[in-house]
Amino acid sequence: MQRFDLVVIGAGAAGLFGAGVAGQRGLKVLVIDHAAKLAEKIRISGGGRCNFTNREVGPAHFLSENPAFCRSALARYTPRDFIALVQKNRIGWHEKHRGQLFCDDSSEQIIGLLLRECEAGQVERWQPCSVEAVRLLGSGRFELDTARGPVQAARLVVATGGQSIPKIGATDFGYRLARQFGHRIVEPRPALVPLTFDPAAWAPFSALAGLSLEVDIASGTGRSRGHFLEDLLFTHRGLSGPAVLQISSHWQPGAPIELDLAPGRDLVATLRDAKVGSRRQLGNELATHLPARLAEAWCAPLGALAQRPMPEIRDRDLAALAASLQHWTLQPTGTEGWRKAEVTAGGIDTRELSSQTLESQRVPGLHFIGEVVDVTGWLGGYNFQWAWSSAQACALACAEALGPVVARS
Repeated sequence: MQRFDLVVIGAGAAGLFGAGVAGQRGLKVLVIDHAAKLAEKIRISGGGRCNFTNREVGPAHFLSENPAFCRSALARYTPRDFIALVQKNRIGWHEKHRGQLFCDDSSEQIIGLLLRECEAGQVERWQPCSVEAVRLLGSGRFELDTARGPVQAARLVVATGGQSIPKIGATDFGYRLARQFGHRIVEPRPALVPLTFDPAAWAPFSALAGLSLEVDIASGTGRSRGHFLEDLLFTHRGLSGPAVLQISSHWQPGAPIELDLAPGRDLVATLRDAKVGSRRQLGNELATHLPARLAEAWCAPLGALAQRPMPEIRDRDLAALAASLQHWTLQPTGTEGWRKAEVTAGGIDTRELSSQTLESQRVPGLHFIGEVVDVTGWLGGYNFQWAWSSAQACALACAEALGPVVARS
């Protein structure tokens, strides 16, 4: 029987970072992961360059049934803190739009950073290694049956992530373990995922495939309503791009999505003004204010009206055209599911966890961090920052509770 101060299940972003922090504070730490490859989700993220955080991180950038939960951890370990660690490791990085930070070279650099943090803390890692059973002993310790034999720990950290991208090892293990110890699960669902549309309904727009433009996109009602100014991509099958990924976290089956294809503009006034100074046909005039292919597709159903010169177009027809572009309502049929989802929405109910320590209020010594809990960030580095922040809060709490010599004494 091997004994540790802390066992972390899951060698992803949160698990590795938390293990390194705890190990460097004197705890004897073991990380276990069933996957053969290390940190695949980090490796493929950001197009292979890992969007490792966002400068603008705040609680408003996260979804949860308990919205205030993430505030404490995010405030105590900020993007500035992780940037300092990246710079300490001499990893070049750059900022894209809207505060998104990426490695200059490769996601492998972030994986290397995490491994060095673990090495500095003398963290032991078993991978691939499955966890077959977990028990709480009368002494308040945890006992795990693993493929490499039994282990005991004073504290257990579950950092198993969500169900997104099963082909790289995602499972529902963390939820099953949480339920074993009496925790409620907010129903998991794919998030940051492409939406699907009825092929017949989409046929008139299929010719727009490859067209990209900035749009205002919204869906949902009340507290769950999402609203983003992001880039939209037309495809042969429907809509994609950052705008759709963002709104997918807010979209509910059966609900519409609403798009403004000319955000920040009074298109009605613009077209009415053109009646005075332009002799262009309606379709040609519209193409001066929108991408030409989009204008052509939108005017196609208008028939002969699109060929008439601007002074001959009635104001009410211009208003109807502008409304169809700036209040376009679409009904998705579903999502591309777990295989294409970047993250999981839902997870372990945070109302049963401490926001300070990520510790279970039901089982002392049991912690849940990262994506496995009901905290889901926007697209753009927010979910990685939640991994770093929640792992740091948990690791510091474990180190403070246990002291540096529990297992080694």
